[in-house]
Amino acid sequence: MGSGKSTISRKLAKLLGYEVMDLDRLIELKEGMSIDDYFHRYGEDAFRQREYEMLRHMNYPEKVVLATGGGTPCHFDNMDWMNSNGITIYISLNVPSLVSRLKNAKSGRPAIKDLGEDELKNFITNKLAEREKFYSKAKFMVSGIDLTAEKLVQYLEMLN
Repeated sequence: MGSGKSTISRKLAKLLGYEVMDLDRLIELKEGMSIDDYFHRYGEDAFRQREYEMLRHMNYPEKVVLATGGGTPCHFDNMDWMNSNGITIYISLNVPSLVSRLKNAKSGRPAIKDLGEDELKNFITNKLAEREKFYSKAKFMVSGIDLTAEKLVQYLEMLN
């Protein structure tokens, strides 16, 4: 959350001439409600199940950049599935950078919308600690500091 996945994915897709899909937006369209409303109405477990189903059963174009939510890799065996079906990239940011990005961008983020700055820092610290084992399974890890789609394309070209 806050690493720039949605923004970078749109720009990366445009540069590559690929389509872009955002898993959270697809769920919102399919369910006819925001992620925040879905969480409130059905809870996180139901959301993670819906997310899993959408991830696995979408008809993906041959050339697509898919942005997922920060929790997607951490449930079921989603990260293993994504690694088997595409190139995964973990956009890494430290806690202070994430706090700075998220403290004024809480709307539409049910897990943090009511947190003060200290609570937000603790939340991010704890989430990163519990999710790192999943994120570290990504095929590539890049720093989100000053990351642009152009830099990401160059980085990926160097690795191929």
